[in-house]
Amino acid sequence: MKVLPLKTLAVTMVAGLALAACATATPYQPAGFNGQRGGYAEQRLETNRYRVTFAGNSVTSREQVEMSLLLRSAEVTVESGYDWFATVNRATERDTRYVTTPDPFYGPYSSFYGPYWGPSWRYYRGGFWSPWDRWGPRDFDTRQIDRYEASAEIVMGRGPKPAGDPNAFDAREVVQNLGPRVTRPGA
Repeated sequence: MKVLPLKTLAVTMVAGLALAACATATPYQPAGFNGQRGGYAEQRLETNRYRVTFAGNSVTSREQVEMSLLLRSAEVTVESGYDWFATVNRATERDTRYVTTPDPFYGPYSSFYGPYWGPSWRYYRGGFWSPWDRWGPRDFDTRQIDRYEASAEIVMGRGPKPAGDPNAFDAREVVQNLGPRVTRPGA
């Protein structure tokens, strides 16, 4: 069994704690609240028209982002004194990035024999055999990280919602149904 140096163990533990702290979905809160990047925002365009957005982090699912967008749209509608809203334009964007990290336990000094023995990978170029990597083969982990942001332009109205319009929602019913399903700050 190999024992890690104290410095390596400490760095690994701090990185793990930092990752655990960030590994929670964006709560349902205003954008920029407590220094967080994600959350909801709205902008009034006309008397009965708003643009509403909700941005999640890398562990917030697309479903959660879209549900939070609908909930905020319903809350804005009720707060403005209206009964229903209809989405005029609605979109969800995905931001994808790839992160590659070397395996901390696979490197030049992690084998029993040290950096001087092990499999050797080389390639032939320009009449010479060259080492593939001066430290030997390495292991890398590549992860795909997706972030979702949903936006909608909504038009609000009073009275019963328009019949037969699949983009129209009863605001109070949406608040009642989706309100308990979102994660609030500090929960």
